[in-house]
Amino acid sequence: MTVRKKVRLGDLLQEKGLISEEQLIQALAEQKRTGKKLGRAITDLGLIKEDELLSVLAEHLQYPFIDLSRYRINQALAMRLPETIARRYRCLLLSEEQGGLLIGMSDPMDLMAIDDLQRILKSQVLPAFVREQELLDVLDTVYRRQEQMATIAGELEGELQSSDFDIDEMAMSTDVNEAPVVRLLQSLFEDAVQVKASDIHIEPEENQLRIRLRVDGELQEQVMKERRVASALVSRLKIMSGLDISEKRLPQDGRFNIRVLHHSIDVRLSTMPVQFGESVVMRLLDQTSGILHLNTLGMPQVLQDRFEYLIHRPHGLVLVTGPTGSGKTTTLYAALSLLNQPEKKIITAEDPIEYRLPRINQVQVNSKVGLEFATVLRASLRQDPDIVLIGEMRDHETAEIALRAAMTGHMVLSTLHTNDAVSTVARLLDMGVDRYLVASSLRAVLAQRLVKKLCTHCRRPYEPDSQEQVWLDNLQPGFADGDFYAANGCHRCHNTGYHGRLGVYELLEMTPPLVAALRTDQQQDFADSAMQQHGFRSLSLCALDYARQGITSLDEVFRVSATLDDGGADV
Repeated sequence: MTVRKKVRLGDLLQEKGLISEEQLIQALAEQKRTGKKLGRAITDLGLIKEDELLSVLAEHLQYPFIDLSRYRINQALAMRLPETIARRYRCLLLSEEQGGLLIGMSDPMDLMAIDDLQRILKSQVLPAFVREQELLDVLDTVYRRQEQMATIAGELEGELQSSDFDIDEMAMSTDVNEAPVVRLLQSLFEDAVQVKASDIHIEPEENQLRIRLRVDGELQEQVMKERRVASALVSRLKIMSGLDISEKRLPQDGRFNIRVLHHSIDVRLSTMPVQFGESVVMRLLDQTSGILHLNTLGMPQVLQDRFEYLIHRPHGLVLVTGPTGSGKTTTLYAALSLLNQPEKKIITAEDPIEYRLPRINQVQVNSKVGLEFATVLRASLRQDPDIVLIGEMRDHETAEIALRAAMTGHMVLSTLHTNDAVSTVARLLDMGVDRYLVASSLRAVLAQRLVKKLCTHCRRPYEPDSQEQVWLDNLQPGFADGDFYAANGCHRCHNTGYHGRLGVYELLEMTPPLVAALRTDQQQDFADSAMQQHGFRSLSLCALDYARQGITSLDEVFRVSATLDDGGADV
């Protein structure tokens, strides 16, 4: 049986010479007035710092003092402690040790809390000191409403089993405070907004429901055993999107807007019939955060200056290329926000319209009624525009009209799916566009990718192995000797080691030597001239620059380079 250690905090701090008797009397008066614990009263009064207080107590009690900002949380283990208990006692299950369970506590001197934790966990508790505010932040990221969603899902499952009502009828309930399906969706959206998810996936399986959130390009999942809940969720989402809830055999697309945690979220919804119901994917577009500006995207300053110069020219075609999910649309919107001036007429053809911009005429492409990109583009040119944006050049007709518009006095911006900037010209020619049109109209190609940013709170130094050093030296001699960092994982980054993403770019300008090589159909000369262009820096080298600065990891550099080595377009 462990002998419990008792300590009078005031006496200990006086003994260590950290506070005077007068300061202790002041803190005791503050404790009596506010009801705070003595330690909190002492730190709130600024008599000593929290870290100093915890270090003294940890040394005296021989308990560890753990810095949660650098601690990798085992989420599955932490969830063994119910959220209500963790929040009541302000504690977190950290690890399994030989003598019991290590638990970080804001107050490890609370003997009653330790007794209760040992009863609940049926194991010896090994207390550790942690900073209180840091602990509260970790609890928010560890539990992430999962217990709340599981409780609501169980409640909804119970209603579905005992109710005589049809699932679709239940989903149509308008009582937000009472309908479990509405509360479950609200919790789901709140969790998604909190972790800045770009997509929500709802996937029914035979005996469970899988919900996955895409955060920084990767999926994080939660599994619910209440499989029947899926039908009610899908029906409710269809109602919100104005879709046909009785049609379960065909895919449907819709959209709606909701307000979550003071954020206005546009939701684009897609349903698809699968083996055990309907799969739903929702793309979340946060209208509250506004359009990003070019200087927030991560472009090197020299490249950004050149790109801004190119889009401000009176005419020509500027393309932004890359695979799906590489941030092309974000870059184009940032360019539009820069060009959006009262003296400029701007028309866009988009599918879909992701962000609403003032003063800009935005057209939603609708293939069901024959409103294709080419149709919108032809009509736009009769609307006296200065700048035209085409969401994507998908076919020969659209590409040819865009290039002719660029040649006849309009600035045209668009996107294309290609691996890099150099291969973009070949893609345009493969689409059947005349070589002279490309040579006359194309001004520049900006190719891009997204890399994950290392979490600055937990990244760790990294030494490349011999194989990686050879690869780095081949990429650019001398780069293998730099300082690099790798992902680690902490509560701030949800144990991924990464937090947020930024773009890596390469900009190819159509200089006279490049135009001449293009006109003569010398593909190798064109590629050689492009790679030797003054100031041209490839996507791999741009990513490597970020790795050298400690912004991203070598794993991310290798990932970007691997997609470039695949060859061909990444569609």
